[in-house]
Amino acid sequence: MSSLQHELKKKQPFDSPEQEATLSIMRTADQLHIRFTRLFRRYGVTGQQYNILRILRGDGAPLPILEIASRMITVVPGITGLIDRLETAGLVQRKRCDEDRRVVYVSITDKALSLLDEIEEPLNQEHQRLLGHLNAEELAKLNQLLAKVRAPMAGADEEV
Repeated sequence: MSSLQHELKKKQPFDSPEQEATLSIMRTADQLHIRFTRLFRRYGVTGQQYNILRILRGDGAPLPILEIASRMITVVPGITGLIDRLETAGLVQRKRCDEDRRVVYVSITDKALSLLDEIEEPLNQEHQRLLGHLNAEELAKLNQLLAKVRAPMAGADEEV
């Protein structure tokens, strides 16, 4: 009986190794998501809002909303709503492009930079707690395998 089969209390074997691997990735992602959601909640942001702030800080310049959306870890259909909430919280500012009024640039505020500084150490500790039991070689292999899993899906938005 596989580890996942035991965790799920599944009586029958999985239909295929691909099915087991897919479900294992999904279960792992869900468990990681829960832990990081709790951490970000303590600082009054969601994981997606944190991702937006990291993108803005990393670029060092205001970015168009669609550019931010394209860099997100998870697909965000409601990016405008996320930006609205960040703006209401004083973490970002918006400015319309003078040349093309359809384009809206978003910039990070000093308040958000302070928040990111505050989150950094607890976040690093959580990464270490969750994956620190893997050595550097294992982490490199895990990253390589996950990239290989994502490769056929890159740019493919077809429905199943």
